[in-house]
Amino acid sequence: MTAHDPRLLVLHGLRLAGFAPAERLGRSTGLGDTVDDVLRAAEAEGLVAERTGRISGWTLTAAGRAAHAELVAAEVTARDARSAVERADDAFLQLNEPFKELCARWQLRPDGSVNDHTDEAYDDAVVADLELVHGPVVALTGELAGTLPRFGRYPRAFTAARERLRGGDRKAFAAPLSESYHDAWMELHQDLLVTLGRQRSTADGH
Repeated sequence: MTAHDPRLLVLHGLRLAGFAPAERLGRSTGLGDTVDDVLRAAEAEGLVAERTGRISGWTLTAAGRAAHAELVAAEVTARDARSAVERADDAFLQLNEPFKELCARWQLRPDGSVNDHTDEAYDDAVVADLELVHGPVVALTGELAGTLPRFGRYPRAFTAARERLRGGDRKAFAAPLSESYHDAWMELHQDLLVTLGRQRSTADGH
């Protein structure tokens, strides 16, 4: 298995997203326009299906989910990666609660009112405190990428979202399906679970 197996990257991207257009998959996997060829080949194998209409995109079939599970298990074994993923997962869970608290502060002000993001000083303070988790999550994913290269996209995703926040794009914190910091966080959480082949437990929180 190569460091960047396109078939695994595409199936894994769909496993994490559930449903995604080709353009988004091209960005998240780093495959760019070549993702179309990988998707069509996987479609011919019955591993993915395309949905067209008002919202178009791709999803895994039952056979695709089974093939994905086999590919991920083989990748972890071939790279002797399980202990590295478990260490990363433990480190991530230590950061999860502080990040949830930041998200709560982003959504609600101390008096319980909804944060309407008109108070720039308040929002800037929350963004500044994001550094408390940003450095550690970039470090743990960067280290894990040394064993499983596909995790190398997370430092880039987190940093890109943080820079958008610093530039004034308030959606970059927690807006769903907008390549926000929260989107990347949730995807990383799911990625660690899927890579370890385990279900979410009470220790995982949200």
